[in-house]
Amino acid sequence: MIIATTIAQVRAQVAAWKKEGLTVGLVPTMGYLHEGHASLVDEAVRQCDRVVASDFVNPTQFGPNEDLEAYPRDFDRDCALLEEHGCAMVFHPAVEEMYAPGAATYVEILSDMPKQLCGKTRPIHFRGVCTVVSKLFNIVTPDKAFFGQKDAQQLAIIRQMVRDLSYGIEIVGCPIVREADGLALSSRNLYLTPEERAQAPEIRQGLLYARKLAEEGETSVSLLREAVLRRWAERLPLGRLDYLSVVHPESLAPLTEAGDAALMACAVRMGKARLIDNILLRP
Repeated sequence: MIIATTIAQVRAQVAAWKKEGLTVGLVPTMGYLHEGHASLVDEAVRQCDRVVASDFVNPTQFGPNEDLEAYPRDFDRDCALLEEHGCAMVFHPAVEEMYAPGAATYVEILSDMPKQLCGKTRPIHFRGVCTVVSKLFNIVTPDKAFFGQKDAQQLAIIRQMVRDLSYGIEIVGCPIVREADGLALSSRNLYLTPEERAQAPEIRQGLLYARKLAEEGETSVSLLREAVLRRWAERLPLGRLDYLSVVHPESLAPLTEAGDAALMACAVRMGKARLIDNILLRP
């Protein structure tokens, strides 16, 4: 596996692959990889001739007092996982390589999409996400890019950006990978204490309970929210709610009635960890 640290290295290698007629897939990550990331690489390997993964903790998507400095890092471990799963090249740039001194350009969606869900408490987050992903698209020029559905808001926003900026890139959403007890895999799960980890699967169970009620005919978003919050009050006492919302899965517009296209998404803080999850109420 090639380890590239400069934009020039990546561009030269991708150009050589494309000269051979090979297709290229991109898996953007912030490192500290787990089996969820591995599943993205696996899907990219299935669909593309060569796969590039980025391993870059992007500072522009972290707000003040967030966990930029504390965010876990283990590049050697990441390389071992990527190579095992067939990644052809990892792009591991320094911050200065991605953001040259004096950099003053951002990519930002000006609709309400970034203001919903996570954007309510992380107002600059998706500006940073769109900027770094746009840069990665320009550097790697992939045919396809692979993102996990756990970050449903990110996936919807990236798709909007690709449409708006006419990127000729197919965005592939991949299913959430979970622990055996249902907790969505996340690099931040390591922040959990044993007591918090024992309760954390209830996040998923609460969402499944909402789906069960919706499938039984309940359409009122307020009643569905109340049912989940009551359950969490009993079974998730260590959790502090950031948000629990029902939105359209593509536009992210808030819904009052859960029809055929309704996504329930949440963020729950447990100690130092902020955990997100989501579910389609009528799959």
